[in-house]
Amino acid sequence: MPVRSSSAVWNGNLLQGSGTMKLGSGAFEGKYSLPSRFESGQGTNPEELIAAAHAGCYSMALSFILGNAGFNPTRVATTAKVHLEKVGEGFSITKIELETEAQIPGIDNATFQTHAESAKKGCPVSKALAATPITLTAKLA
Repeated sequence: MPVRSSSAVWNGNLLQGSGTMKLGSGAFEGKYSLPSRFESGQGTNPEELIAAAHAGCYSMALSFILGNAGFNPTRVATTAKVHLEKVGEGFSITKIELETEAQIPGIDNATFQTHAESAKKGCPVSKALAATPITLTAKLA
């Protein structure tokens, strides 16, 4: 299996500095700063990239599990919300909320919920972030 990489460069001190984050594939490069991470400033931040990774991984995992169970999803759309909060003297990711909506012909809600929960537990990114509480809201479209 391939090893994936990304990189980041930070210039200056924390308060006035800024940096860039770049995916190893070159598909994304974005600026980040203190305001983009802890306020509503322009640019990206590590938590936003974690959210994108988690949403993408979860959607693929759910599609895979459904396929193995004999269902053919036409669409799986997932949003991940990563909560960054002050905890003690520092900051921590305190919670991740996964929200998914899927179009799956021929599935009942109970079966869908079982597979949705399995995908949450089995997704490699969920496993990597297992120390953080992860919630799931799953809806059939």
